[in-house]
Amino acid sequence: MTEYRFRGAVAPLRRAENVAPLRRAENAAPLRRAENAAPLLRAADAAPAPATVDGAVAALRPEMPLHCLRPATVAGAAAAFRAAFPGDVLYAVKCNPEPAVLRALWRGGVRHFDCASAGEVRLVRTMFPEAEIHFMHPVKARGAIREAFGRHGVRDFVLDSAEELAKLREETGGAADLGLVVRLALPKGGAVYDLSGKFGATEEAAAALLRAARPHAGQLGLSFHVGSQCLDPAAYARAIARAAAVIRAAGVVVDILDVGGGFPVSYPEVTPPPLRDFMAAIADAVAEHGLGHMTLWAEPGRALVAGGTSVVVQVQHRRGDALFVNDGVYGALSDAGAPGFRFPVRLVRPGGGGAAPVVPFTFFGPSCDSADRMEGPFLLPADVGEGDWIEVGQLGAYGACLRTAFNGFDQAALVEVADPPLLATPGYAALAAVA
Repeated sequence: MTEYRFRGAVAPLRRAENVAPLRRAENAAPLRRAENAAPLLRAADAAPAPATVDGAVAALRPEMPLHCLRPATVAGAAAAFRAAFPGDVLYAVKCNPEPAVLRALWRGGVRHFDCASAGEVRLVRTMFPEAEIHFMHPVKARGAIREAFGRHGVRDFVLDSAEELAKLREETGGAADLGLVVRLALPKGGAVYDLSGKFGATEEAAAALLRAARPHAGQLGLSFHVGSQCLDPAAYARAIARAAAVIRAAGVVVDILDVGGGFPVSYPEVTPPPLRDFMAAIADAVAEHGLGHMTLWAEPGRALVAGGTSVVVQVQHRRGDALFVNDGVYGALSDAGAPGFRFPVRLVRPGGGGAAPVVPFTFFGPSCDSADRMEGPFLLPADVGEGDWIEVGQLGAYGACLRTAFNGFDQAALVEVADPPLLATPGYAALAAVA
């Protein structure tokens, strides 16, 4: 019989205590059996946490990227969001599936998880047998539906087409206890990442899908997504008004209104409105359109985890105002490339150093690709140079999970620290000490 083996394209993040030494130049991810991949992700999860980023750098002197996880920050953001939102909070696992992050979210009270693949469903169910898992990808492989439903007890599924509804009915054997949620398309908005082009049914089609799904749904819902890093609370109010019109047109009982994700966080020169403004906009729109009887869902990702991880990179070369560092757009700094996100930075220099004035720098990553460039500007002391370390903040969202193995630069390590985030986001600070 043919034996199938799967290549792990990216080496898993390893606890720094288990990387001996961190200065070793090993860049090739080994072939490993698929059934062994999940245990590798969870190796050494009980390792003790260094007290600070500076202390970890001084002790480890890393020559590979060092991911610095702040569990208390993640747990505090989760607790703050749950306290503010009048419904169920579904963490978007795609944003950061690191097991230590998921455990911190659980400590913050998150019990619902928005999964988009069988792999994410499997991870969450393995870690949290009692979790509520919602399969929120509108287009799913048949095998993924069968596994989620039959093996992991998932009952909630999103769809945006009649074909997907038929597929769900077929692969779940016509189950009567499904939660079926129709994804409504929204027009292009002002969010940093527009999500209007791939998923969602038109208003007319969404109303028809609600009617078609109602006889087969234990619970019926309508969802939307205003886009990632949405800075306008009124965007949620406009989307809820559109959803209310669809529900009226459908003429059937709808049980769930899912307002999606998109809740923003702070970046350099970007301070979003406080969390309470978004919650007030949602609550006012729900009341205005008579939807108060419905269960509310939200799918935050970035808002819960962005401040919870930073990455320490090392300068390998300086050329004028450009710094060549050991992580880049093919690693944890993808959003600093073409999307143009700016991230907070600070120099980490064990033993101290001069107080040089701060000037702007551009970063180049470690790969041989000239596109591995991050314009920034990144504001650092003018005397930064080869061998120095730089902490880059706000990378808990889409940092670790977008890493690739391009050019063999796939090694990175993980430590847990007690530092506050490099930037605070309005609405989360009060509960940031939850552990």
